[in-house]
Amino acid sequence: MKPVIGITCNYDSKDTVGMTSHMGIAGQDWNFVAGDYVYAVEKAGGIPVILPRLKDMEVLAPFLETLDGVIITGGHDVDPRDYGARITGKCGRIVPERDEMDLMITHFAYDHRIPMLGICRGAQIMAVAFGGTMYQDVESEGGFLHHFMDNSPREYAVHKNKLTEGTRLREIFGKDEIAVNSYHHQAIRTVGENTTVAAVSEDGVIEAVVIGGGPEFCLAVQWHPEMMFASAEQQKIFGALIEASKKKCDRKN
Repeated sequence: MKPVIGITCNYDSKDTVGMTSHMGIAGQDWNFVAGDYVYAVEKAGGIPVILPRLKDMEVLAPFLETLDGVIITGGHDVDPRDYGARITGKCGRIVPERDEMDLMITHFAYDHRIPMLGICRGAQIMAVAFGGTMYQDVESEGGFLHHFMDNSPREYAVHKNKLTEGTRLREIFGKDEIAVNSYHHQAIRTVGENTTVAAVSEDGVIEAVVIGGGPEFCLAVQWHPEMMFASAEQQKIFGALIEASKKKCDRKN
């Protein structure tokens, strides 16, 4: 039996998505997600299910409990207030409704030992959920190199990450360095409770963390493996998620 993987989606209270695509009318809000996440899960052998933002997220709890795995996806910037900071002019657009959704799902998955993968914003949300903090902008606040490579194909690797020995991520790839794409201007500054740095970029940005004490698989990466669709190496991340999710699925059945 294939494991069911819940995929969080973007939420936008504005009607821009519908008006630009000519699918909607003025005044509608939107739940949506990039297809790459869906296809990556399908390719790895899972059944992808998109998790919407609800007015009352607790209503979703009984369904979340049936999931075999969860992916916290990318999107808008994390609200600095979620990690006790003041919003600066370097922070991009925030969507508090989505922060609430993702933090609730992250804590629920952790508490119910549901295998979990965070990607880009999802990695940041997972870090913040356990007491981590963020750079609102890696260049101006951290003095790091430019990490949003919007002038390259989405599957193109633009820098290397060094993987921490002894972590699940190092185990997945079986080597100490990998090449990744890069589409973020924020990043994890410090990690919190039960959180271990699993990868660091060439210029010193935290690019992955592993969270212990909860699900067997609880990994968060700053890059976008789902966009690197031609890379068998990057697909290993989804393979590892599905493997852990299958174990949960088998125990359930």
